[in-house]
Amino acid sequence: MKIGITYDLRQDYLDAGYGEEETAEFDRPETIAAIDQALQALGHVTDRIGNIRSLARRLVQGDRWDLVFNIAEGLSGFGREAQVPALLEAYAIPYTFSDPLVLALTLHKGMTKHVIRDQGIPTPNFAVVKDEADLAAVTLPFPLFAKPVAEGTGKGVTPASKINNRAELLTVGRQLLATFKQPVLVEEFLPGREFTVGVLGTGHAARVMGVMEVVLLDKADAEVYSFRNKEECEELVEYRLADDPEAQATAAVALAAWRALDCRDAGRLDLRSDSSGAPSFIEVNPLAGLHPEHSDLCILATKLGIPYIRLIEAIVQSACQRLAV
Repeated sequence: MKIGITYDLRQDYLDAGYGEEETAEFDRPETIAAIDQALQALGHVTDRIGNIRSLARRLVQGDRWDLVFNIAEGLSGFGREAQVPALLEAYAIPYTFSDPLVLALTLHKGMTKHVIRDQGIPTPNFAVVKDEADLAAVTLPFPLFAKPVAEGTGKGVTPASKINNRAELLTVGRQLLATFKQPVLVEEFLPGREFTVGVLGTGHAARVMGVMEVVLLDKADAEVYSFRNKEECEELVEYRLADDPEAQATAAVALAAWRALDCRDAGRLDLRSDSSGAPSFIEVNPLAGLHPEHSDLCILATKLGIPYIRLIEAIVQSACQRLAV
């Protein structure tokens, strides 16, 4: 197949004056090279398209592909991850991973949790705070956890994100509202183990790859999987495969959430347990990072003995199966 690759290259945005945290979700050159090399090794002809502006130019020029391997995150708006898939659908070009509806929904953590809760899947009680009046109206019991409603890669998450009293809620909430110019998700803080779960496939064909526990080391930001902990994970975090009863329960919740949200092909879900060891859905990443050594999904695959090329192959196979191509 002729497979195009859509992505947002981090360096392009750094060169344009954006900061390190602003560009945290965008890809490094070695990620694009690894995906490209894996696809070529699988026998495909590849074409590095780039971001949505490049895609739009290529489409207008008449370029087409049998499949697009899409990992473009987009730059602005709640629908930014949905922009490339929507454009591809307008031109009837098939692509990997989830569709515009799912990507727009899951980027907004509050809306996602409404759907998850409606499906009967456990998730911490929460409030979506749009302004200071909403902050004052929060009645959830402390401790709480606060983060921007539509960011990833730990953006906006620091040790201060764990909130112990109303004064801290007002201070942190105001800071997040001012910094990220978007609502803030405030939810009950769960004190138990933290897990990330990899999933491959779509619908009834979806299956859990494995469960990985996130263990923060002594020098890490305590209790929270923060932006710093994620960026410096090699020094601050230990990832452990987990298959005990609590991890198995976590896998079941994750798979139920993946199917309930209609996510496709591959991705990663974050869950955390309460004080009794019962896991709850925290968030889903239907466009999980694919850096061979730094991204959680790839770290999990490596620990499971799944080579990078086999992970990329499974993603393409899932897309082809559901598309019947």
